[in-house]
Amino acid sequence: MNRSPLAVFAERVAATVLNRGAGPDLNPTRIRIELLAGLTVALALVPEAVAFAFVAGVPPLAGLYAAFIVGLITAVFGGRPGMISGATGALAVVIVHLVATHGIEYLFATVVLMGLIQVTAGVLRLGKFIRMVPHPVMLGFVNGLAIVIFLAQLDQFKIINESGEHVWMTGMPLIITLGLVVLTMCIIQFWPKISKSIPAPLVAIGIVAALVIGFNIPVSRVGDLASIAGGLPQFHIPEMPLNLESLQVILPYAFILAAIGLIESLLTLNLVGEITGQRGGASRECVAQGAANIVTGFFGGMGGCAMIGQSMINVKSGGRLRLSGIAASLFLLAFILFGSGLIEQIPLAALVGVMFMVVIGTFAWQSIMVLRRIPRNDAFIILLVTGVTVYSDLAIAVIVGVIVSALFYAWNAASRIHAITEINEAGAKVYKVEGPLFFGSATGFMEIFDVAGDPQRVIVDFNESRIVDQSALQAIEDLAAKYDAAGKQLELRHLSHDCHQLLTKAGQLMVDADDDPEYALAVDYQVRLGRMGGAH
Repeated sequence: MNRSPLAVFAERVAATVLNRGAGPDLNPTRIRIELLAGLTVALALVPEAVAFAFVAGVPPLAGLYAAFIVGLITAVFGGRPGMISGATGALAVVIVHLVATHGIEYLFATVVLMGLIQVTAGVLRLGKFIRMVPHPVMLGFVNGLAIVIFLAQLDQFKIINESGEHVWMTGMPLIITLGLVVLTMCIIQFWPKISKSIPAPLVAIGIVAALVIGFNIPVSRVGDLASIAGGLPQFHIPEMPLNLESLQVILPYAFILAAIGLIESLLTLNLVGEITGQRGGASRECVAQGAANIVTGFFGGMGGCAMIGQSMINVKSGGRLRLSGIAASLFLLAFILFGSGLIEQIPLAALVGVMFMVVIGTFAWQSIMVLRRIPRNDAFIILLVTGVTVYSDLAIAVIVGVIVSALFYAWNAASRIHAITEINEAGAKVYKVEGPLFFGSATGFMEIFDVAGDPQRVIVDFNESRIVDQSALQAIEDLAAKYDAAGKQLELRHLSHDCHQLLTKAGQLMVDADDDPEYALAVDYQVRLGRMGGAH
């Protein structure tokens, strides 16, 4: 009997949710662990989503809907089981200017376009370029994000005074809040020694909330931020003019948001993968993030991406399957629809304590110890990325880190080029070049040769070298021109046939051999880069 396409699709989704063929086996114990981990994450998501909505200048439900929709779709279809996605501060700080200038409807359209860009990146398999991020950049990213999470929690130690200003707590309110935070952290630290059947963060939140509610302790609660009560998200087409002018407004924001979202998501994917021992999934994560944001934009959400803090809570609570992420999203929706009255009574101090433990677990403390042992370049990059992450944003920090790492690598590679010289039996001088020849080492390559002092016949052997780019080809052409002007014979050996085809004047000096290397240069043949002419 032929099954309907909907039934086939439902079966595939079920297989994905149950994580067949990957991760721990699904059994009653595993289901309990996944559901409790999801509940813990959902409780931590509420104040984060509300706070980021305030930062972005949108209603709290826009943040909560984004956390639910993005979290659910990426949990089902994302590239890494165990990851948690939702509304994030990295996106909120970009969104705020758009909302203030053009209104929330432009935001929804931007989120849809952002999703389309992310899906395109996934289809083109651009996610694989996350491999280009060096380890020092990853350490800086983790440390910077841990500091950002820590600083974000400090706002919970502020109150509104009679003038409507946010000021720091003092006196007894501060002592009580700090006491509850410390109590939460102690429970999280020591509960696993008593029992591992219930995640420690969930136990801590439950105990501290019971104390606060039972004894009516006067501390800030979730409801003091905003009411989280609401209905199901409704389909809504963004109300904005469909013209070129509107596209010019939202397109730059969409690209920035897409880049920030993918960078944070893919770095979180790598981090979770290191903890859980999983690999791959970068392109799939790009598609999932994009699809989630497209849906979010049509259902009144502010957009989102992976959340490293909540992902760490989930993983350390035992979440290893997609079920935990799905459960977190569904619990969050249940809070909005049915449980707002209870959730709004949870003290913020308990959630701050949970996030402080996330900070302690996320920060790469060993990076401090190894700063003096590793190369100075790597130590500088760790500190640079950490600082830029804290004072600017994640995307800029990672881009800066990758660029600086590449420059350091280019400088080191450029300094390695040298040549061993000898006079052969025929009286010719042989230069055995060692090291890569590219734009960074081209000047050093030219300084190796003594055109005026060399004999009439000179041989340049590239057997231990590698020609990388157009600058290398130009350097060889310039060298050939200098020896030609001096009336001396120059031979080039062990260059690839690819180089031979691209060289003009110097190509005539090639000496073919059976052991010539075979490799292709990263140049555009269509623009005929080999026709470079004489020396400059």
